[in-house]
Amino acid sequence: MNGEVMISPLWTGLELIAPLQARVLGVMPRIVNGVSIDTRTLRMDDLYFAIRGEIHDGHAFVRNAFEAGAAAAVVDEAHVDAVKGFGPLYVVHDVLAAMERLGQAARKRMTGMVVAVTGSVGKTSTKEAMRGVFSAFGNTHVSAASYNNHWGVPLTLARMPLDTTVGVFEIGMNHANEIRPLVQMVRPHVAVITAIAPVHLENLGSIEAVADAKAEIFEGLEAGGVAIIPRDTPQYRRLDNWARQSRAGAFLTFGETEGADARLLGFEPAADGSVVTADIMGQRLRYRLGAPGRHLASNSLALLLAARAVGMDVVDAARELSHVTAPAGRGEQIRLVVGDGDITLIDESYNANPVSMRAALQLLAEAPPPAMFGRRIAMLGDMLELGPQEMMLHAELGAVIAKLPIDLVHTVGPRMANLHDALPIDKRGLHGAAVAEVLDQLMAQVAPGDVIMIKGSNGARMGAVVSALKQRYAAAPAQDLEG
Repeated sequence: MNGEVMISPLWTGLELIAPLQARVLGVMPRIVNGVSIDTRTLRMDDLYFAIRGEIHDGHAFVRNAFEAGAAAAVVDEAHVDAVKGFGPLYVVHDVLAAMERLGQAARKRMTGMVVAVTGSVGKTSTKEAMRGVFSAFGNTHVSAASYNNHWGVPLTLARMPLDTTVGVFEIGMNHANEIRPLVQMVRPHVAVITAIAPVHLENLGSIEAVADAKAEIFEGLEAGGVAIIPRDTPQYRRLDNWARQSRAGAFLTFGETEGADARLLGFEPAADGSVVTADIMGQRLRYRLGAPGRHLASNSLALLLAARAVGMDVVDAARELSHVTAPAGRGEQIRLVVGDGDITLIDESYNANPVSMRAALQLLAEAPPPAMFGRRIAMLGDMLELGPQEMMLHAELGAVIAKLPIDLVHTVGPRMANLHDALPIDKRGLHGAAVAEVLDQLMAQVAPGDVIMIKGSNGARMGAVVSALKQRYAAAPAQDLEG
């Protein structure tokens, strides 16, 4: 073998036929080493699924897939005449259903442990933290980005290597009955709910309905599995009841409430993280988190319970948390050079709801400005899908901000107009119906020493503010970040 390391393929061409329920046109590939639904990110020897999306039909990009190096493409019978001749094809009746079956086959052959994570707040950051921590334990497979829906979950499953030690899957929802079919595919040994918050009320109607929808995650647990529940949430009893109706064999809780299996005992915020003191099932630990925020400290407790459940030493897992950083759009902190000084940009632009907004505001309040006279500034966009209570839920943030050491709050969107009006006069900043109306004024007001936190729902397009600041100002040198 001349010392060469043999790497097993993700799938062989032959073993794809049965789960896809496909007929093959062209020369069947010997192996495929990845799975893709997007030709822009497709890699050599990937299997391309021509998924029909809300805007585009993947069959229109089959030629592009082969030009990018696809080993084969999965297409439906209705389009086969239009795409044959470009390369090897697996022809099926329904492409998405075929990808689901391949994902289920990947789960069936996998012998490691599987963790599923959902929650109104914190599921993506917790999943990403698990990526870093569990990678120190063994081969870890984790869903990319927020691949947590009806196509993201089966795609992540289909990409899971045979030798995976721990698979971590994020599962999301906007409506009831959306988690149920996804978790039946994932079949986790450990199911985690990070938090329950008033999100998707426009679709679900009440916070209790949100809890019920999130609790669907317990229905897919393997027999004897572990249910991990937030003890501090008012919906705790409701979640616990749902968990006990599942096949779970263990029911663990986390939070600050006395009696929680993983309890937060102390939290010391810092510029680039925090120090946490906790009791994890009778074991007292003190560890460092590489990302700041009390909400992240709470979620780290759930992670440590999950680590223990999959067989990882809790002390080792806690040690790895020092390397965990906040993902882009979810609390990532960036230092930028402005004039003869720096600013700190806190990027919370990915999404927002009343609970995550409060957590982000607390994070801003605890962030030390880069200079002595620096300001703490928030730029907040609309929180969406809150239903009939949306105006009140926006306005209520005014009382929260009034009690925090935040100097100025800019607001964007018709719903945030309610917060703008509720703010103390001395903290009331700019307001516009859209980002474009206030962006130039905001940029003109940025000064050295400021800490600026950007947050809003995806539909508010607050990421445009983050992009504009990063384009206008250069990143601070690495030594400044460390010092």
